[in-house]
Order: sequence, then C-alpha cells, then structure tokens
Amino acid sequence: MTDSIVDRLRLALEDDLGSERLRAALDAGTYPDPSFVPVLIERCALEPDFSVRETLTWALMRHPADLTLPLLLDAVASGGPQAQSQALHTLSKIGDARGWSAMPPELLHSADDEIARSAWRAAVLLVPDAERAALATELVAELGPGERLRRSSLSRAIVALEDAGMTALAPALGHPDDVVREHALATEVLANDPDTGFEEAIYEAKKIVALGTSAK
Repeated sequence: MTDSIVDRLRLALEDDLGSERLRAALDAGTYPDPSFVPVLIERCALEPDFSVRETLTWALMRHPADLTLPLLLDAVASGGPQAQSQALHTLSKIGDARGWSAMPPELLHSADDEIARSAWRAAVLLVPDAERAALATELVAELGPGERLRRSSLSRAIVALEDAGMTALAPALGHPDDVVREHALATEVLANDPDTGFEEAIYEAKKIVALGTSAK
C-alpha cells in the first residue's frame, strides 16, 4: 500500500459523518494492510462513536497480532483514558496471552470507570492459570461503593474467575463495612445464579445483611 492510501484512510477516519468513519474502518478490516495498524490505533484514542470504535477494534483483529500487540501495549502504557480503555478492550478481543503484560495493578485499580472495567474484562480473559488467584485478590480489593455499572462489571469479573474468584471473595463476605459486604454478597448471589440481574443481587444482599444470614 502506498502512503497516499494510508493518508486517505486517516482522512476518512476524521470525517464529520460517523457513517463515513464506519465505512473507512470496515474497509480497513476488509482489506487489511500492516500500514493501517498505527492509524487505526491512533483513531481509537479519539473516536467518539461507540459503533465506529467497535469496528476499529474489529479491523485491528483482522491484522496479525504480532503487528497490533506492541502498539496496543504502548497505548495501554502511555495513552490517555480513551486510548487505554480501547486498547485494553481490543486486547481482550484479540485474546493473545501476551496481552497479559498490559495488566499492571494500577489499571485494575484505576479511578476511571472505563479503564478499570476494560482492564477487568481483559485481565479475566488473558490471565495465566498461575496468576488467577492473585488477580482475584486484586479484584476483590475493589469491592465497595461506586457507580452501578462499575460495581456490576467488577462482580461479573470476579465470578468469571470461578474457584479463584470465590476463594478470594470469601473473606469479604464478613467485611465490617456494610457497603463492601453487600457488594461481596451480591457477587456471591451472581455466582450462585448467573441469570440474576445486578440490581436484584444487591437487593438480595441488603436483605442478607439485614437478616444476618448467608447467600448460600
């Protein structure tokens, strides 16, 4: 591919119309080329439209992981909030175990909800078996107050770690802080019945705390 085609892709991804940006991302994935990868990752950090961002991720998945992973890891390490969260999301979609190196604890404990939620999803999918218990401990440390979507995502991530998640969760079921204990109990409710909604699980947890009973 010539530089002019790369330049045209960059210009198309900057178009005012979301439909044109979506078309450009689709074309970049339909006809992948190594020269597109930096442009796609750069746009992930700026793109305001969710559908276009998802298509950018798809386009990156159409390129070899050996090309995309180094730049995605750079975005996680040094990018802004959207660059980090979108790079983490893309790493989770690619599913290459080498992406685990982008999961330092500070991302798992980020105050930015999008970064934290993306890091949790990616970490659960990429974590090596030997690190599952340590990851579960890091996630359980995040139990407590926060926005509903952040708390729900955290609970689902802990549940996804299965036995490691439940082992790490056990001490929090008796936590002295009511909010932490309720969140832990809601997570246990979700583990026992994955079809339960998070609001329902929190409601059940509040009843459990009030009655001094167990979720089991």
